[in-house]
Amino acid sequence: MVKNLVVLDQPTALLQRCRGCSDTMYQASNVYFICGFAAIGGALFGFDISSLSGTLGTQAYKRYFYNPVSYTQGGITASMPAGSLLGSLVSSFLADKYSRKVALQISCVLWIIGSILMTASQNVPMLCIGRAVCGFSVGIASAIVPVYQSEIAPKEIRGRVVSLQQWAITWGILIQYFIQFGAAHGTGGGPSDPDQPTAAFRIPWGIQMVPAVILFVGLFFFPYSPRWLASKDRWEEALQVLANLHGKGNARHPKVLAQYQEIEDALKFEREQAVSSFKALIEPRMLKRVALGMSIQMWSQLCGMNIMMYYIVYIMEGAQIASPLATASIQYVINVVMTLPAILFLDKWGRRPSLIYGSFGMMTWLFISGALQQYYGQPNTEETRTPDNSDITWIVINNRPVSSAIVSCSYLFVATFATTWGPVSWTYPAEIFPSKIRAKAVSLSTSANWFWNMVLAFAVPPLLWNISYKMYYIFAAFNGAAFIHMALMAPETKGFTLEEMDEVFDSGRPAWKKFGRRSRLEELEREIERGNVKVSVPAGGRPVAGDPEQGVELKKVATPPAGTPIS
Repeated sequence: MVKNLVVLDQPTALLQRCRGCSDTMYQASNVYFICGFAAIGGALFGFDISSLSGTLGTQAYKRYFYNPVSYTQGGITASMPAGSLLGSLVSSFLADKYSRKVALQISCVLWIIGSILMTASQNVPMLCIGRAVCGFSVGIASAIVPVYQSEIAPKEIRGRVVSLQQWAITWGILIQYFIQFGAAHGTGGGPSDPDQPTAAFRIPWGIQMVPAVILFVGLFFFPYSPRWLASKDRWEEALQVLANLHGKGNARHPKVLAQYQEIEDALKFEREQAVSSFKALIEPRMLKRVALGMSIQMWSQLCGMNIMMYYIVYIMEGAQIASPLATASIQYVINVVMTLPAILFLDKWGRRPSLIYGSFGMMTWLFISGALQQYYGQPNTEETRTPDNSDITWIVINNRPVSSAIVSCSYLFVATFATTWGPVSWTYPAEIFPSKIRAKAVSLSTSANWFWNMVLAFAVPPLLWNISYKMYYIFAAFNGAAFIHMALMAPETKGFTLEEMDEVFDSGRPAWKKFGRRSRLEELEREIERGNVKVSVPAGGRPVAGDPEQGVELKKVATPPAGTPIS
């Protein structure tokens, strides 16, 4: 039972004063709609991942860019994650200074510029520059979208709505791939036409500007993060946003007041620490979390998923089963469909099981796929090489059952990732840090994703060319290491607010032991609803009279800092 009472202001009067700008412009208030729309930033990531996979197998791309393979193709592919690495590192400064929303709008402008450069590419260097600019945009969006979503959403559905980022990525991959598939087969004589016009790849690269334009314009009608507003001492606006999001416009709603109080307590506690956000990042208690967030993003790359997305056409060419472009397209559909279970149930089954079982599953499929190629494949020599498979060195010939098994393992690998690591790798880092360092810490975590994305995008074509099936064993071993790491170091975070993560991580419990304490927010909300606690709301910086409708004696007392258990 909470024993203290704190001053209650009449929040309705505050809202009337700060609604001036929003009265003249529609502002979204549905959490699912806001977080789903913001996830278009993730779709840009998907568009960029797929912006090459559908063109690699076309004669137009091979002819115009002089059949890039090995290190040349690796450089083209890696230019995007290289730009993303820089964008993710810059993102926190934009998000903290200008807001999460404005940072996303800046990323949209950069995406449009990069897409124009790609569409107009005259040579490999120009293509790389365009991809790097697009990558810079995606680096910003991929770091800030989960932060914005996690700061908007209530704890009960936070995993679900942040998972929309991953679902949007899968939709971006799928849509762009089929745009490219259509352009490849509808331009000239198809992807095998040696004289196929360059429109086969320029059309898809031009179309990819559309979602950025939609996101840029739409964000004008979306709220700022209430936690960012509070960090800038724009408390009245923060209260309005919370009321619209969680109280249907009612600032007296217990859930709104409880969240407002918790944000205020957490921010007050952080400011009393008088530690810069950069110094806070390397404090021992926080460094462990930063390392965990960066590790999760690192493993999400070293598991091998994006390699499947970038170079799936090469894998299907090696399997020698049906059309490589058509066979690869099935994988993208699986990626979209199998992300849905995570969106629906992540907040029920939790983050930790997804990380552990997902690593084990992906390890299994990669070991099987590598073994099948090792024992049933052969070098792609002059006798077996054709214009359609000249860019691979290892091939399975005239063995349909084995080829089908290899393709099936690829599909099962994608399904496992989509249901587990795909959504959790964005959700977990976005929710484990305190407000003061959240944007910077997530920026660092995301930069780890893009660093390893860049390394692998450049390294995998030479690996496929030089060691072929052994590459699968390497990524399987990475998944084994991730399985052990997550089992030992990743505690469960479902059911706790962002402000309660300090309790989860600083409890001293091993990661595999459940943190049994109930959410502080739920207790606070119940006590407010019962009238046992009244929440102080600032009015122009001055204390205000009590609310006569509540009929209680009001006393001003100190409130406990975030992380203090309610007794």
